[in-house]
Amino acid sequence: MIDIVAEHQGFLMTHPGQHWAVVVSRFNQRVTDRLLEGAVDTLVRHGAPAETVDVFWTPGAFELPNITSYLLSSNKKYAALIALGAIVRGETPHFDYIASSTTASLAELNRHSMTPVIFGVLTCDTMEQAEARSDGKSGNKGAEAALAAIEMADLYYRLRE
Repeated sequence: MIDIVAEHQGFLMTHPGQHWAVVVSRFNQRVTDRLLEGAVDTLVRHGAPAETVDVFWTPGAFELPNITSYLLSSNKKYAALIALGAIVRGETPHFDYIASSTTASLAELNRHSMTPVIFGVLTCDTMEQAEARSDGKSGNKGAEAALAAIEMADLYYRLRE
């Protein structure tokens, strides 16, 4: 029986040969650019060569699950897929529909995939909240999503051994 420790100890590193996909919403790009920067920087700092990180842009958050699903069924195998976006509440119920649908769809993909799908989509009331969660003042949620991706990919890697 493999003894898999529930919480990681020490410094997580990526494994040689792993490839990573980051799917990013272009909508609210001033925020998503920072999320992407945090995610890629974290992957590289933890051992992933930059050329093993593939970035795919979508028009908005609503399209993130579609491209994520496509990548999960493609011939290229990724250690994890990271979905990044920023959905900011407006004056209409549009926010609720997009946030709910995107969240549920990505959760469903994660539940039924043998590859981790990491949720790095901000759902904020204001643009200021989104900026604070992407520029370091309140951390960088893109970097946090990449850490979750590394940890889950490592767990899958150890379970396969």
